[in-house]
Formats: sequence, structure tokens, C-alpha cells
Amino acid sequence: MVHYLEDLEPGQVFTSMARTVTEADVVAFAGLSGDFNPIHTDREFAASTVYGQRVVYGLLGLSIATGLLDRTGTFSGSAIAMLGIKDWTFTGPVFIGDTVHLRLTIEDVRPSASKPDRGIVQRRFDLLNQRDETVQTGRIDVLVRRRPV
Repeated sequence: MVHYLEDLEPGQVFTSMARTVTEADVVAFAGLSGDFNPIHTDREFAASTVYGQRVVYGLLGLSIATGLLDRTGTFSGSAIAMLGIKDWTFTGPVFIGDTVHLRLTIEDVRPSASKPDRGIVQRRFDLLNQRDETVQTGRIDVLVRRRPV
């Protein structure tokens, strides 16, 4: 269900479905980004690191979080523009085979002072793994349409 500015209030929480991060995701991201750091792409090298295995790209985790939000439909059709990513923190590793989901919390909602057809929504993103451990967190604010009359 699409949510417009009037449908949102601080404290609302939206939870996405889960998604398993695959080897294909990591390979595709490496090709797209051009980042072939062996901690992500080389099983033997990664086995010798503190993690003992390949780590999923942090920015891939962030990208998956935004994709999981889109799959909820919450802002599909009402979002005008992402305004910025703030205080994004990688609090734990994501590994190939982890199953992650998004918990999105509305922190603030305010109408635009200059454009009456829209407003700004402050959103807290928490990406959680299969053990409900937060592996990434941060704020991504968005410009959202008001409900059409």
C-alpha cells in the first residue's frame, strides 16, 4: 500500500519480507561497481581474514535495504526524491547466504514550507540478519507527495 505524507507519523514501523544474499548478488555487484577487493571475491583470501569467509559489500547491503523497502510498496508512487543518506553505520558483517530483512521506522514527518504538495520524511533503516542482529543502520530522508485531491 502506497503511503502519502498524510499517512505517515513518527514511530510507525514497516517491516519487509526477507531476502537471502547470494553469490550471484556479490558477483553482479562486483561487475557493476568495478570493486573486486578479494575480501568480497576471493574465497581463499577471505578465509584468511578475521571473518573466515567472504564479506558482502557494505554498499550492496545498503542497496538491498532500499530494494526491500520498495518491495513493501510503502513509497512506490509517492516518493519524489531521496534527499540523502545520513549516519549510515555498518554494525556487523553480512555474509553470502545470510537472510536479511528491513525494519523501517518513521522518525519525523513535516510538510514542505515552500511546496504545499509535498513534505519531508525522516526514515531510520535497520537491516537485520536471520538472527535479528542489526548489521546496518542509518537514516535516509525522502521527499514524499501529499495525497492527491
